[in-house]
Amino acid sequence: MKYANWLVEVPSEITNDPIWKLEVYRLALFAGDIGWQDVQFLAKKPLMFSVADQLHRSIDSISVNLTEGYSRSKGPDRARFIEGSLGSARESREWYYKSRHFLHIELVKHRMGLTTRIVSMLAPMIPHQRKHAIREEQAEYDTQPSDFSLDSEIPFP
Repeated sequence: MKYANWLVEVPSEITNDPIWKLEVYRLALFAGDIGWQDVQFLAKKPLMFSVADQLHRSIDSISVNLTEGYSRSKGPDRARFIEGSLGSARESREWYYKSRHFLHIELVKHRMGLTTRIVSMLAPMIPHQRKHAIREEQAEYDTQPSDFSLDSEIPFP
C-alpha cells in the first residue's frame, strides 16, 4: 500500500487527535498497518511462526507506546514511553532482517528503511523530554525519505 493512499484512509477519530501531527506517529502507524500482511505471510511458514508473532508485537508496539506516552505529561514519564517505542522500532527492524530469507529482499529493505527512519526520529525526542543526554551512545542515522519510497509498490511474496 502506498503511504499517500493510506493517509486518506485513516479514520477521523485518529487523524483529529493531536498526536496525528507527529510525523513519527503517522509513520509508526503506517508501519504497523503494512506490517500486518508481512506477519500473515510469515505466520504460514512453520519455521517463521514465532518470528511472525514477535514482529507483530514489536511493529504494533511502536505506535502504541507513542500514543500512551503522548498522553503523559512531558518529562521522564513521557520519555520512558518514547524509549519503549524506540526499542520496538529497533526490534522490528531486527525481525525484518531475520525474515529476509522468506520475504522479498526489496520488501525487507523498504521495511528496514522505514523502521530506521522511525528510529532516527525517536532517538532525539528522548533527551528533549529528559532534558539531558540519552543513556546510549549517540548514533548518526544516514537516512532520508529518498532512501526508501513510501509511495512505491513493493512486491509481496
